[in-house]
Amino acid sequence: MTTAPLGRPERAAERRFYAAMAWTMLGVVFLGFARSYYLRPLFPELHASTPPERFFYAVHGVLFTLWIVLLAVQPTLIAVRRLDLHRLLGWIGTGLAVAMIVAGVEGARMAARRPRGFFGIPVPAAQFMVVPLTDMLLFGTLVGLAVYWRKTPQAHKRLMLLASFNLVTAAIARVPISAFQGNPLAFFGLTDLFLVALIVWDLQTRRRLHPATLWGGLALLISQPLRMVVSGTAAWKTFASWLIG
Repeated sequence: MTTAPLGRPERAAERRFYAAMAWTMLGVVFLGFARSYYLRPLFPELHASTPPERFFYAVHGVLFTLWIVLLAVQPTLIAVRRLDLHRLLGWIGTGLAVAMIVAGVEGARMAARRPRGFFGIPVPAAQFMVVPLTDMLLFGTLVGLAVYWRKTPQAHKRLMLLASFNLVTAAIARVPISAFQGNPLAFFGLTDLFLVALIVWDLQTRRRLHPATLWGGLALLISQPLRMVVSGTAAWKTFASWLIG
C-alpha cells in the first residue's frame, strides 16, 4: 500500500478532509444520542426510571465519544508538527479501541437481557445481536490493520476512518425520525454516505481508489446485508442466546 508523497497544499487539503469527516461523524453521534445520553436531563419523560446499568452506559458513551474526538484531533497535530504527541495519542487510541470493543460487546449483552430487548428495536434481542457484534468485529479488524500499517500513512488514515464509519450506524438508527428507527435500509444507507465521500475524495485526488478504501469499503458494504441474513439462522440464534446468557 505505497503511494507517492503529497505536496504541501495537498497535505493541507487532506488534513482538512479527514478533520471534516471526523467532526461530521461527531455531529451525527451527538444528534443520535442527544436524548438518551448527551442531553439526557432535558428529556425526563423518556427516562422515567433509571436503569441499573446507567453508569456502565455512561462510561460506554465516554469511550466512544473520545474515539471520534481523537480522530478529529490527530490531523491537527500533524498540521502543527506535533508528531510526538500524534504518535503518543495513537497508542493511547489503540488501548481505547480495545476498551471500546469490550464495552461494545458487554453493552450489547446487557441490552439484550432487558425484558424488551434493545430500545426502539422491534427485532428479537438474540436476532439483533448480530448488528452490534458485527460492528465490533469490523471495528477491531480495521483498527488492527490500521495499527499494522501505521508507517504507511495513506493506508493508516483510511483504515481508521473506515473503522469509525462503522460506529456511526448506531447513532443514525437513534435519530428521532421515524423513517430511520428500525429501518436497516435507512441507517445503513446513510452510513454509506461517509464511504461515498471517501470514494469521491480518492477519485478526485488519486484518480483511483486506494486499496484500503476498496477492500475496507467492500467489507463494510458486504457486512450490511450479510448480517441480516445470518441473524435469521438457527445457528446464529443459538449462539446469540448462549452469549446473552
